[in-house]
Amino acid sequence: MSAQIRNTILNGDCISLMKSLPDGCVDLAFADPPFNIGYDYDVYDDRRSFEDYMTFSRDWMGQVHRILKPSGSFWLAIGDDFAAELKVLANREIGFHMRSWVIWYYTFGVNCKAKFSRSHTHLFYFVKDRSQFTFRGDELENRIPSARQLVYNDKRANPTGRLPDDTWIIPPVGNGEVPARPDVPETWTLRPQDVEQCFSTTEDTWYFPRVAGTFKERAGFHGCQMPEQLLGRIVRLCSEEGELVFDPFAGSASTLVVAKKLGRDYLGTELSADYHSKGMERLAGTKVGQILDGAAEPNMSAPKTPVGRAKKRPAAKSKH
Repeated sequence: MSAQIRNTILNGDCISLMKSLPDGCVDLAFADPPFNIGYDYDVYDDRRSFEDYMTFSRDWMGQVHRILKPSGSFWLAIGDDFAAELKVLANREIGFHMRSWVIWYYTFGVNCKAKFSRSHTHLFYFVKDRSQFTFRGDELENRIPSARQLVYNDKRANPTGRLPDDTWIIPPVGNGEVPARPDVPETWTLRPQDVEQCFSTTEDTWYFPRVAGTFKERAGFHGCQMPEQLLGRIVRLCSEEGELVFDPFAGSASTLVVAKKLGRDYLGTELSADYHSKGMERLAGTKVGQILDGAAEPNMSAPKTPVGRAKKRPAAKSKH
């Protein structure tokens, strides 16, 4: 790939733009595509028929597969509505190999009245070659404290910690264990830090708050902004410094901002001219080596809810 089309955002249709890129030029791709749930984008219609949305998904994921290096990785963020379909599509038709199915658990989701309120997004971790890929699991920056370190102060603990796993286990009430917080029902918790024994930072459900409108890191021009720390975990684990990180749905440019901060090259495509312009401005104000916004381990840094003072507040609306 020529240097002229690195470290920028291309404005236009992602499928057409990806067709102009050479085979095997991308090291890591992260995509947070439209979920086809009627979200109000400025130029994209998020109300496609099932057949049209599946064709669209097949086309753009097929191009991602083509432009990935043989050792490349692909992360896909998707909601419940099409998670099963896109997972099968990526595996069975396009040829990706799934290594992990991570759940991103967040607060500030949409408050629902006729069903359980959604507080998660699926993160599929795919590779192009199941035996050749980048996964920097031994790097200290990609490890987290273990229970032996945090809870038991066990001298046998690995001082480098451990990798995050992929599921939070919430023991059902009546299993014989003593609740960590008798005042908080263990199967109906609002925040993971309120039940320390039930939520762990070492599993394959990742807790990062959504970037709500009042958050300092909110860019302000796009309603579906991903947390920098969540993206940072992916970029650090699945790419090396100087490699190319690609996002076909650049949106608020968070993936590219994180890639730049972490010393990677970056490239994005964005359909909206307005999002493209503002994303470029955001990148221009970002420097290599800058600290990522947000708490690296929010489960450890968030304050506990005082006993007897927990309050329920209306949740902000988002596409998730």
